[in-house]
Amino acid sequence: MQAGHDGGKLELSVQLYSVRDAVAADLEGSLERLAAIGLINVEPYDLGDPRRLRAALDANGLAAPSAHARLDGDLDAVLEAAATVGVRTVIHPMCDAERWGDDAFAETLAAAAKRAEGYGLHVGYHNHWWESGESLERLADRSGAILELDAYWAAVGGEDVPALLGRLGERVRLLHLKDGPLNRSNEEQLPLGHGALPVPEIVAAATAAELGVLEFDAYRGDLFEGIAAGFEYARTL
Repeated sequence: MQAGHDGGKLELSVQLYSVRDAVAADLEGSLERLAAIGLINVEPYDLGDPRRLRAALDANGLAAPSAHARLDGDLDAVLEAAATVGVRTVIHPMCDAERWGDDAFAETLAAAAKRAEGYGLHVGYHNHWWESGESLERLADRSGAILELDAYWAAVGGEDVPALLGRLGERVRLLHLKDGPLNRSNEEQLPLGHGALPVPEIVAAATAAELGVLEFDAYRGDLFEGIAAGFEYARTL
């Protein structure tokens, strides 16, 4: 997968929340199945047992350059766990719609970004469908956090995603990539390249992105097969 005017590689990853039931039942076996697909990166959603996670990643030749974790709780514990796992960027996964735009949330992210510097880490924010492009830009500018743009949810929210990426520019360093009919039904999501999302145009517009993270919130088919299908499509771009 290529992204950016300089032809640099957009590395692929997968959000482990996609296979959360399998991970909960058998972390090591689930990572082995993802590695067999050809993935070399994953994005954890739970850093609660960082030593076990790091060992399981190492055993399967996997890395976790990014991870989701809430940054409004025990921040030092989160950052210490991220450093143990080898994470470079910790992404706050969601701000509830009723709290979105609250000055206090931007201040929380700003404090987290400052604290993360001491661990050699970055922090970021992952959107859903209710955050406008303008509000994401304001959050990034006020907090110093980078953005992990969920291209699907941005499209569901009514954004022209390639145009949005052009406006957000360097703020977007990671992409979440899934597909489907561009509605709010998680169960109708599809492997990347099998729905209505203009994926090639989005990838071409993501000039500063370094990591493309495949994800399902839900999927009616076999999740590992769906990830494999999205991975194979992404490798053709």
